[in-house]
Parts: sequence; structure tokens; C-alpha cells
Amino acid sequence: MAADFTIRAARPTEPDAQALIARHLGQMADQSPEESCHALDSSGLETPGVDFFLLELEGDVMGMGALAKLGSGAVELKSMHTKSEVRGSGAGRAMLAHLLDLARSKGASAVFLETGSTDDFLPARRLYESVGFRICGPFGDYGPDPWSVFMQLDLGPSADTPRAS
Repeated sequence: MAADFTIRAARPTEPDAQALIARHLGQMADQSPEESCHALDSSGLETPGVDFFLLELEGDVMGMGALAKLGSGAVELKSMHTKSEVRGSGAGRAMLAHLLDLARSKGASAVFLETGSTDDFLPARRLYESVGFRICGPFGDYGPDPWSVFMQLDLGPSADTPRAS
């Protein structure tokens, strides 16, 4: 049975958001060298052009995700993170569906993301691949990095991606 998640627009400066962002940044620092950590802190997620969301389960913040404008009609998926306690429950898939629906509603032509290349990030890469993301080259301000995998999802009327419910 799927969990009953609530996803809401939030400010990265909210206490619950700051705690989750700190947890995410700590995990990324443990899994990748500093120069290969591209996760945004609260101030980076608070900038214009970034839409930030929290995922809650029974009132507890369990995940987050954001979309950042890239230009030319594209957006970047940022700061996707779910607490380990809810991994495998559909929380990440629910947030991803929400963000892809938002990208479509804003008329985005494509969604890009950067994630880790190590086995720690394999579940995330599989989730992204399951909705149609494909590996691409570095985009935006990124350069080649052996610790990074870059992915792209073209958004079109026939795109086979999940919808938020």
C-alpha cells in the first residue's frame, strides 16, 4: 500500500527544511569529494528561479526536492533527498512526479540533473532512468567529473513520465 505523502511549496529557511538540507549536505560530503559535491545549501535554494518543496508523511518532513531554471526553457532537478526511513516507500518517486509535473506546467522543454556516479547513487539513477532520464554530457556550469553522472529528460507531449496524484 502506498504511503499518503503531502508535498508542499516551502522556504529552505524553515527549520524543518534546514534540518533536512543539513542532513543531505552531510550525506553528500560523506559520499563525494568536496569539489564534486554540487548540492545546494539553504541560501542556494532560496535564490530566484528555484522552486523548493518538502514531502511530508503524517506531518513529518521526510523529503525534499527543487527545480532551478537553467535558461532556454530547461530546468534542473536539485536537492532530491528522502530520509532513509522512507526510502523504498515511493517518497522519491512522488517528489519526482511532482517536480516533473511542475516543469511541464511551466512549459519546460527539458529537465537536467547531476547525481553521483558511485554505487551509493545507483538507486537514484535507477529511479531517474525508470521515468525516461538518459545519460548526457555536462550542462550549465558543470564540467566533466568522474564523480558525477549527468542526465536529461526531454519533455514532450508523448513523454512517458509519472504524474503526481
